[in-house]
Amino acid sequence: METVAGTVTHDPPPAAGRQGGPLIVTEDTELLDDLLRLCAAAGATPEVHHGVPERRGRWEAAPLVLVGDDAARRVRGAARRKGVVLVGRDQDDSGVWRRAVEIGAEHVLMLPDGEQWLVDRIADVAEGVGRPALTVGVIGGRGGAGASTLACALAVTSAREGLRTLLVDADPLGGGLDVLLGGETAEGLRWPAFASSRGRVGGGALEESLPELHSLRVLSWDRGDRIAVPPQAVRAVLAAARRRGGTVVVDLPRRIDDGVAEVLTQLDVGVLVVPAELRAVAAAGRVASAVGMVLRDLRVAVRGPHAPGLDDWEVARLLGLPLAGEVPVEPGLLRPDGGAPPPGAAPRGPLARFCREFWERALVEAGAA
Repeated sequence: METVAGTVTHDPPPAAGRQGGPLIVTEDTELLDDLLRLCAAAGATPEVHHGVPERRGRWEAAPLVLVGDDAARRVRGAARRKGVVLVGRDQDDSGVWRRAVEIGAEHVLMLPDGEQWLVDRIADVAEGVGRPALTVGVIGGRGGAGASTLACALAVTSAREGLRTLLVDADPLGGGLDVLLGGETAEGLRWPAFASSRGRVGGGALEESLPELHSLRVLSWDRGDRIAVPPQAVRAVLAAARRRGGTVVVDLPRRIDDGVAEVLTQLDVGVLVVPAELRAVAAAGRVASAVGMVLRDLRVAVRGPHAPGLDDWEVARLLGLPLAGEVPVEPGLLRPDGGAPPPGAAPRGPLARFCREFWERALVEAGAA
C-alpha cells in the first residue's frame, strides 16, 4: 500500500488498449459535478448511474469505474473487477477503507487532493493506454560518432516494421533531425511549441501535431533562436510519447543537463556509439560514467574502422559495457550532393539489418514481441 496525493493505491496493470470514458456511480450532486469537471479536463465523456447499470455487461466493460462513497452500499453486490475507484471527501472517515474492501475497489481517492491523479487516470483510459513504448536513447561517445545517424536509422527501421514510431531530437545544437530525414520544411510542431507544457500532454494530440516523415513522427528543433525547454516540459512530452506505445527513439547530446536527465529517467535502453579508436574510447568512458548514474541499461555500439588491437569486444571491455554490436558504414549516406536517402532507408542495407536485429532483441527482452 502506498499513499500519494491523498490516495491509497494498489497499482493496477495497464488498461491494455481499452478505450472510452469512465462509468460514474453516485447520487451526490456536488461530487458528480466535480467528477464531470475532471472528466472534461481529461477529454473523456462518462456514463453516469445511481447504482450498478441495469444494462447487462456495462459494469464489467467500463474501462474505469468511479464509485462515490455515497453509492458504495448500492454496488456492494456487483461483480468484482479491476479499475474500481472509491471517491470520497472526508479524510477522517476511517470507514471508507472498509467500504472499499466490500466493493473490491483498487483505489481510495479523496478530493480535492487526488484530483490530478484522477485526471491522469481518466485520460489514460480515454486514450486507450496499453503497454508503454519501448524507449531507446542513442548518444555519441565523442563528437561525430554517428549517434544521430543511428538514431534515425533505428526509427526508420522501426516504422518500416509496422510499429508506431516517434523520433525525438533532444539536442538543440544538433541542427535538427528533420533535416537528416529530408523534412526540414514539413508542416508540424517543433520543440519550441512545447516549451510551456506543464502537467499532462495528450499522447494522441502530440502525435498528430508532429511532422510525419518516412511513416514515423519526428519531434525536432526549428532553425529559429534557441528556446530553452524546461525539464518539466521535457518530462510531460516524453511521457505522452511513451503512452502511445510502439517505440520512441531519442537522439541525445553528450552534455547532461536537467532536460537530458529527465529523458534518461524514461529510457529503457541506452546505446553509446563509439568509434573504434583509443581517444574515442577514452572520451566515451566519461560519457558512460555520467549517463550510467541515471540509466541502468547502457550498451555500446562500435563503429569502424578499427584501430589496431581495438575490435568490438575490446572496446566493450574497456568501457565495461555490454556490446550491442558493430554499426556498419553505409557509403550511400555520405554522398556530397545532398541527395542521399535517410539512414536505414535501404531495407537490405547493412545499417537497416543492424537496426532490425537490434529491435528484434530489444523487443523480446522487453516482452513486447
